[in-house]
Amino acid sequence: MPRITAEAAAGTVAFDAEEGRKLVLALEDNGVDILHRCGGVAKCTTCRVEILAGDPGEIGEPEKLILATKTDLNDHTRLSCQVRIMDDLHVKVVRQSSVEGLDAGGRPTE
Repeated sequence: MPRITAEAAAGTVAFDAEEGRKLVLALEDNGVDILHRCGGVAKCTTCRVEILAGDPGEIGEPEKLILATKTDLNDHTRLSCQVRIMDDLHVKVVRQSSVEGLDAGGRPTE
């Protein structure tokens, strides 16, 4: 079972996650209050994470297109709603509801 390590505002959280699961759901279900304003359909970029280590898989066209509209990202930025867990990952959560004072958004579908 892949191991996810997430750096968040409240500290680092590590947990095992089911292979094939959306990263955003695994984070949320393990206490990380990640934003996901569009419900997990690669439209808003609020669920972005920085991949510090591990293989997040190939980037799909919808994710590539929306990330191209942003200028404050780096080559390791991915949308957690588009990453299907297949490997151990170490990520930095970029936006959190607890930090920004926003409702997380509708729960993404699996």
